[in-house]
Amino acid sequence: PSLHNVVFPDLLRGVTRQLDRTGQQAVIGVSEYSIEREEALVASMLAWRPSALLLVGLEHTDRTRQMLDAAHIRVAELLDLDGEGVDIVVGFSHREAGRACARHLLERGYRKIAYIGRDFASDRRSAKRCAGFREILREAGLDLVAIRELDGESSTELGRAALESLLVERVPMDAVFCSNDDYAVGALFHCMARGIDVPGQLAIMGYNGLDIGRAAPLPLATVLTPRVEVGEIAALKVFSSEPSQRLQVPFTIVPGATA
Repeated sequence: PSLHNVVFPDLLRGVTRQLDRTGQQAVIGVSEYSIEREEALVASMLAWRPSALLLVGLEHTDRTRQMLDAAHIRVAELLDLDGEGVDIVVGFSHREAGRACARHLLERGYRKIAYIGRDFASDRRSAKRCAGFREILREAGLDLVAIRELDGESSTELGRAALESLLVERVPMDAVFCSNDDYAVGALFHCMARGIDVPGQLAIMGYNGLDIGRAAPLPLATVLTPRVEVGEIAALKVFSSEPSQRLQVPFTIVPGATA
């Protein structure tokens, strides 16, 4: 989907680490989160007669699915388990990750929680996490007090600006759940610059477990995703003779110090 977000270079690191052992060469296409652009990339790559295809996510156009079914090669779909796969699926449930984040914040006493993330139409996995998060809130008789969907590539600048806008609007919140660590670190930077006590006045939770979050003056509460491992496993499985399968690689809640 992107090379701007370090999550996907990490995934590719796992893929190429395994491919290097088998003498295979990776050819990379970037969809920019567009399933239509993914369709064009798949058509182009299939014309080169690849040994296998690895795709991020489970959502594709109908034509992409038709091409994958007709290609007669192994296909692995990565980083998601919430949906139907074509052949091999390696990842974890984003809905369950969202549920786990909600439980984490609720167990610590937070009740007025806002959400900052990329627009749901572009980033379907973020949408699934937010949906799972809201399921747990509703079980507790709550819901998000505000939602900020952001356009463009994820960045700390966008996360900082989004939190600032929520504060300017005086949204009554004691915590903010961010769809990734880029946004969460930006929110943390804003609080540090404005003297807002974290987590005393506002708790912050991210997602992905990036190095910058762990190295922050206050280590970020987040979810560590096993993206390198997912890449390695997928690249191994597409060259096996095993039947179609779904493989779960667990995520880990990182308590940090911001929530």
